[in-house]
Amino acid sequence: MSQMQAVFLPGNKQVEVRSVAVPEVGPDDVLVEMHASCICRSDLSLYYGSAVVGGGAATGGFVCGHEPAGTVVAVGEAVTEFNTGDRVAVYLAIGCGVCEHCRRGDMHLCPKWKCLGFTTDGGNAEYLKVPAQNLLKVPASMSPIAAAISTDAFGTLFSACRKVGVNGLSRIGIWGLGPMGSSGVLAARALGGQVVALDPIAERRAFAASLGADLVLDPLDPQAGDKIQEFSGGHGLTGAIDCSGNTAAHNMALDALAPLGRMAFVGENAETTIHPSNQLIRKQVTVFGSWYFGINEYQDILRTIEGHGIDLERLATHTFKLEEAETAFRMFDERQTEKAVFVR
Repeated sequence: MSQMQAVFLPGNKQVEVRSVAVPEVGPDDVLVEMHASCICRSDLSLYYGSAVVGGGAATGGFVCGHEPAGTVVAVGEAVTEFNTGDRVAVYLAIGCGVCEHCRRGDMHLCPKWKCLGFTTDGGNAEYLKVPAQNLLKVPASMSPIAAAISTDAFGTLFSACRKVGVNGLSRIGIWGLGPMGSSGVLAARALGGQVVALDPIAERRAFAASLGADLVLDPLDPQAGDKIQEFSGGHGLTGAIDCSGNTAAHNMALDALAPLGRMAFVGENAETTIHPSNQLIRKQVTVFGSWYFGINEYQDILRTIEGHGIDLERLATHTFKLEEAETAFRMFDERQTEKAVFVR
């Protein structure tokens, strides 16, 4: 077990599967044998060579992959809460452990944080070494693919839904129905909200409807805004989540919000243009960014998945072996897949 296969993204659409040493665990570390590791849209920033996390530090020098799940195969001498054989997902943010954000469970907000797959080695490999505190125990009934998707995809949207305040009285709009938006449909419905889901791709709309969306719309339909108003009884949406990063979607969502509504920006975009006077100020709307989730939220994430019988494997449209990484990233980049997962 001295060598393993691992995937690197050096940029310019290059994908390299290299043989590297299996990492040795330190006192506080664990070694996880990977069984599933997802490709995320943010990985394409590494694929192209313009990482959205880490800036110049993230140049493809690390094993990629920030949505991993597997089985613990070795533990450091100081590790007491995990054992070999434990089935786990992995939290992507490694924090300093002592700042106010880490102590609150928000390691992804730590000023010294490292991100799996971007600024430290990630999960697109046969094995992954991480601090034991980053492990997320999963139930025996949860498959490795579901465990991997429960983190960045579902967990991020679960957290966004809670920040938006989704409950049984909510009317929520979700723009962009890739894996994130589809996860948002599942999370918002599980939390009791009525959901209108919007995407210009007909297949994505049909899939969102099968996941329980109350109304699916093509945002390019000139009547879409009127249909949202009808859906909301003429009052507007109580909440909106944008997973597209598209400026037109930002404006459409803000226009659709009711007074005192809340909107989460989830989709990446370097810049956008909105109209603060009419969209924010006059309606006293709250707009915020929502990225990933606090590690302290994971038990609620699991309870929601289990309690509502949510089948996260439905979101995985394609699976690949590590040696197929070049094909996997090319197909993902060309949108021939939705959620793509490396499996062993």
